[in-house]
Amino acid sequence: MNTVEAPPAPLAQSPLTDQLKDPELLRAGGFIDGQWECPDAGPLLHVADPATGERLTSLAATSGPGVRKAVQAASRAQPAWAALPAKERATRLMAWHAQILAHVDDLALLMTREQGKPLAEARGEVLFGASFVAWYAEEAKRIHGEVLQTYSADRRVLTLRQPVGVVVAITPWNFPSAMITRKCAPALAAGCSIVLKPSEETPLSAIALCVLAQRAGIPDGVINLVLCTRDNVADTGRALLADSRVRKLSFTGSTSTGKQLMRLAADNVLKVSLELGGNAPLIVFEDADLDRAADGALASKFRNMGQTCTCANRILVQRTVYDAFAAKLIERVRSLQVGPGLQPDVTQGPLINSKAVDKVSEHVADALAKGARAVVGGAPDERGGLFFQPTVLLDVKPHMRICHEETFGPVAPLLAFDTEEEALALANDSSYGLAGYFYTRDLARALRMAERLELGAVGINEAVISSEAVPIGGVKQSGIGREGAHHGIDEFLETKQITIGAL
Repeated sequence: MNTVEAPPAPLAQSPLTDQLKDPELLRAGGFIDGQWECPDAGPLLHVADPATGERLTSLAATSGPGVRKAVQAASRAQPAWAALPAKERATRLMAWHAQILAHVDDLALLMTREQGKPLAEARGEVLFGASFVAWYAEEAKRIHGEVLQTYSADRRVLTLRQPVGVVVAITPWNFPSAMITRKCAPALAAGCSIVLKPSEETPLSAIALCVLAQRAGIPDGVINLVLCTRDNVADTGRALLADSRVRKLSFTGSTSTGKQLMRLAADNVLKVSLELGGNAPLIVFEDADLDRAADGALASKFRNMGQTCTCANRILVQRTVYDAFAAKLIERVRSLQVGPGLQPDVTQGPLINSKAVDKVSEHVADALAKGARAVVGGAPDERGGLFFQPTVLLDVKPHMRICHEETFGPVAPLLAFDTEEEALALANDSSYGLAGYFYTRDLARALRMAERLELGAVGINEAVISSEAVPIGGVKQSGIGREGAHHGIDEFLETKQITIGAL
């Protein structure tokens, strides 16, 4: 059991060293079986600040043998971790929670530098991520079995809830801290061990969280971290899922990547949970509180520069209030400040990479070519680089690409509708079904819409619907399974039936 801080080497060489209160949060490679890896030779993962292009550090990627070593370590460590009393696992998780809270400033700084979101937003994400650790520390003590009724007087039937085993957790770059804790905390609470592969865009947040987990007393091998270069993502995923010792995949990312991983997971019949792409509708009915709806649209659409699976991708507004709502949203969007996330008052940082800028530009260009109007923004920002202007498009029509593909950028397209049935049809006209929102004062309409929308999560007069206490997950091609609430720990448990005879 680890009860002391990790040894000081190997540390990453980085201009961030002088900015951090605790420079030992920067490591030079992956974390396997309680040791920080730093091979002398092999490919390097270069990490840059999307706001400035400055190289932050170069990390040693995990080799093929290193990936196998990580799974081996997790497999060896898992039985002892599962055998700990739930209260003891909870204690370790609460110690991890305390470590995260003690390093909020550094974790937020790392996130802003590697991912780009404004510092205040990054700090909020760190606290959001920490909330999952505290929540599942409590849930560890609430994993219950059952005594079932049986058809025979001389038999008794019990059920046990047991950890699934070794978990591969693959996390995205848009929430590089919260998506790790949202997966790892319930897995650890259930008694599973983990091999974590973070996005190659944002490895520094993952490294820092693993440093803090080790300090918190999470035993060697229970959490392992593998890093890969952008050219080696597919090979690393195949290697992890081909290992017969892995029993569970938890992935958040694009639908296309999720499908590929699901195919790989099928070979070993892995338990799978996937949170995939979204195309969230936000519907504004004529009886809505338009100020509240405009505030909600702004919060949902432009949080994290629109790089959120649950953000409003299509804003549907009843024709009778279309102009009034548009005016309110336009006023709010014009107040947004674009710039590097460390600058005061900035609310919109850069996009994650050049491919993201290209995709947003293509969606806007397609909409404009087909008759939409850009009344705010509509182009890459004058700062250049990876910045894009916060944009509002009017006169958007359902046949435009922006209505069927996930934009993942700061563009709010407004479509008009006339009737409730039309709004419902437009909202459900998508292969995605992750989240959606609508605004109305009509209780009967609220119940009808909530039940008929083909979505995993619905916000009524509310656009912020994520917390540790609620389940999040999609239907259709937006995924399988749920994260958050007591439902989240179920994804890492199996139910065993025990029949006792001759009583």
